[in-house]
Amino acid sequence: MARKRTDRAKGTGGASTAVKTDLGLPDGLTIDDLVGCFTEMILVRTLDERIWALNRQGKVPIAASCQGHEAAQLGSLLAAKKDGKCFLFPYYRDLALKMCAGLTPTQVMMSFMGKEGEPYSNGRQFPLQGADLAHNVIQISNVVAAGLTQAVGYALACRMLGDDTVVLTYFGDGASSQGETHEAMNFAAVHQLPVLFICENNRYAISVPQRYQMAIADVSTRADGYGFRGVTVDGMDLVQCYEATSEAIKHARQQGPVLLEMKVERLMPHTTDDDDLRYRPRAEIEEARKRDPVVTLAALLIDQGALTQERVDEIKEQARDAIDEATDAADAAGQPDVSTLHDLVYAP
Repeated sequence: MARKRTDRAKGTGGASTAVKTDLGLPDGLTIDDLVGCFTEMILVRTLDERIWALNRQGKVPIAASCQGHEAAQLGSLLAAKKDGKCFLFPYYRDLALKMCAGLTPTQVMMSFMGKEGEPYSNGRQFPLQGADLAHNVIQISNVVAAGLTQAVGYALACRMLGDDTVVLTYFGDGASSQGETHEAMNFAAVHQLPVLFICENNRYAISVPQRYQMAIADVSTRADGYGFRGVTVDGMDLVQCYEATSEAIKHARQQGPVLLEMKVERLMPHTTDDDDLRYRPRAEIEEARKRDPVVTLAALLIDQGALTQERVDEIKEQARDAIDEATDAADAAGQPDVSTLHDLVYAP
């Protein structure tokens, strides 16, 4: 039965005596974890903004921003890391997820510039598209919803091999209307596979608002039709995303699939090729920015005494320095050798 999370489970915060302890953090999550996620979030946001600027300079062909999605991605990733036996099938807007799973800023920048040594495909495909097996990540293509069936296949293989890995597969609200989503969820339900379907619902399938995509308010209610659990949480709240994902991972390992809907805000156009002001009121975007997780998480941590404004400014400055170095390194890197064009490709 689909359900909405409106509160947080109580637990120990793990905070020092100088930090407030009234957050009611779920078990396993500490104030230091939140500070770490905030630091990662700032690094990702700085990199995302730089990639966008480089696109305008003609150095990055295309990008899909993760701005507004960071809390959903980092909260769920933290839960997967703490579990220790999860595999990720992200989608094209999951920059924060892929980067914080283990990539360096330089590796990410090389991918967006298509340079030699790019970690997913050595510059052969769309940025960060391919496989990063060292960090348990696969995103073979940008075909909408294709990753869901691939993830279910991986989960089935794990079951057959006696491996208790839980697979997390990510997609947008637009992908939830694709046939492959039905096939993936139906198959996972029938076989009770250990897979977690995470919908990052920003309410826009490129330019099409949710009300023109579906006649339901919550994507998670579709889980009822497949016979498994559906949950909706505020995707702008990292703590909620962490807690819901932790619970869903345990459920998926023991009882089968979960559809977890994280309601987020897309703060930027669909891609660098899009002009969202043609279909979104400017006031709507400005209102969404009030919920920016970079801003709200900083305010929370300052209020709790875990950070000061001075420390926040230092974190931002350190992030800028790191992204400057990554930009320079990627810019100086060479293009892939054309003689390797057919490497790792099946012969006709």
